Amino acid sequence: MDVWGIREELYEIDRRIATVGYCCVVPDLYYRQGRIRHLFRDDDNRMMSLARLDEETRNKVLAPMRALSDEMAMSDTGALIEFFRGEEHVLDGMVGCVGYCMGGRHVLCAAGHYPEIFTASASLHGTFMITDEADSPHLLADRFRGELYCGYGADDPYTPPALVERMAEVFGRCAVEYRSEVHAGVAHGYALPDRDVFDARAAARDWEIILAMFRRRLQP
Repeated sequence: MDVWGIREELYEIDRRIATVGYCCVVPDLYYRQGRIRHLFRDDDNRMMSLARLDEETRNKVLAPMRALSDEMAMSDTGALIEFFRGEEHVLDGMVGCVGYCMGGRHVLCAAGHYPEIFTASASLHGTFMITDEADSPHLLADRFRGELYCGYGADDPYTPPALVERMAEVFGRCAVEYRSEVHAGVAHGYALPDRDVFDARAAARDWEIILAMFRRRLQP
């Protein structure tokens, strides 16, 4: 889940993964705060990016994210793992994870907190993946296993070239197999199909890499 909350767009992504044989869930990480839904559409009925909203509306969108801690998200991730283990039609084995925006950060947190479980992780236009704070997820890099893929937009202010280089440096010396793509001419949010900045070519490339990674790492 990303900063906007649960919506049909995320369920459609979930269905895409399910069509190739995986059991998938879309967690509502805002459930502690009630039913949070942010849907702002332009004249072409596309979801508007944060940068196109006025300051008051942006702060309204960001408030639930600021109230959600990594600890909460990882507690919920643990509950999801237990849920899968109790489902008779779900095969035992490794788990994959895909995250957008703030979910990209949570993907890294999950790979660090549950390294024996998550072996195929993908962060797409992730945010705050490397910070100066003690809880920066990149500090868990030594615990990562399997594979990690990061998709970046060349025009994304959250992932400037210096951060992309730093990510490669951090994960390049760890046990995880790290791969990344910087998509030219695309902005933050490019991978979301209902977004005003959606880039079909970049998103298709991400899925090519992600599903190949899933086949390598998640097959029984």
